Amino acid sequence: MSFPTRRLRRLRAKPSLRRLARETRLSLSDFILPLFIRHGHETRDINSMPGHKQWCLADLPTEINALYALGIQQVLLFGIPEHKDELGSDSYHEQGIIQQAIRLIKEHQPSMLVIADVCFCEYTSHGHCGVVNDKCGQLDVDNDETLLLLQKQALSFAQAGADIIAPSGNMDGMVGAIRAVLDEKGFVHTPILSYSAKYASSFYGPFREAAEGAPKFGDRKTYQMDPANGNEALKETLLDVEEGADMLMVKPALAYLDVIYRIKEAFPEFPLVAYQVSGEFSMIKAAAEKGWIDEKKVALESLIAIKRAGADIIVSYFTKQIAAWLKEEGEK
Repeated sequence: MSFPTRRLRRLRAKPSLRRLARETRLSLSDFILPLFIRHGHETRDINSMPGHKQWCLADLPTEINALYALGIQQVLLFGIPEHKDELGSDSYHEQGIIQQAIRLIKEHQPSMLVIADVCFCEYTSHGHCGVVNDKCGQLDVDNDETLLLLQKQALSFAQAGADIIAPSGNMDGMVGAIRAVLDEKGFVHTPILSYSAKYASSFYGPFREAAEGAPKFGDRKTYQMDPANGNEALKETLLDVEEGADMLMVKPALAYLDVIYRIKEAFPEFPLVAYQVSGEFSMIKAAAEKGWIDEKKVALESLIAIKRAGADIIVSYFTKQIAAWLKEEGEK
């Protein structure tokens, strides 16, 4: 009988060898934690996203200080305003909920990296991502009118102290429009993280509760991408690169690993962010609560898959747990 001289199992024989030979590694510096900031004086639990809350401004400093102590230094902000109207005016008001949150975070933790999501669904009375007009008897988002409001929102966030502007509304030309106004007003060094490949996904369900931004009619399929399309993601990303995007994003993540891989292959020089969305998070949580899976093992495996596909950075609702899990691994 002939025996193999090259045995790949040698490097799998014990935990120390597996750690040494590991190709893909997670670091806390790879992660961004989304935070939901609400009006009023009451912090509320998000039922569909265990462990997450809508933070009121009064409680936000305590949470930010706790995050910083854990080693989490990057947050992505979403706002829930008290007042909603057809134009989402709170999103570009000087005293809007996110503008106040940015200033508060910078006051308590100046080195915390604050990323401001730029969109309208949380701020509009109709729940769509821009100005809704009636064209030929069909209500739809007016792309070019929305660009003007995206400019106002992005500039307002930058003036409040946001470190990165992250437009997510999927309007054609949004990156170019935002880059133009930021440069004109002196924010030439403020980067743009574009949601360059954002799909009309069914995985966003729990986010609708968290951000209170579900559309009151129709859906977002006329401006978010069809999940069946891969080549279109490359077209969208190329346009954003040409318009001045500094960082790119694929959203959601786990069902779009092929898209992450293709975009990283096509644009290797750009930092690539993958958003592990609310549905991905809540499915793992729900299955773990029923005892069907091991939450930590499945969460880490899913995040490693996202990183292995080509993501440099991951937006994840598991970020606080990641901080604890990686510390546990380091102490072994």
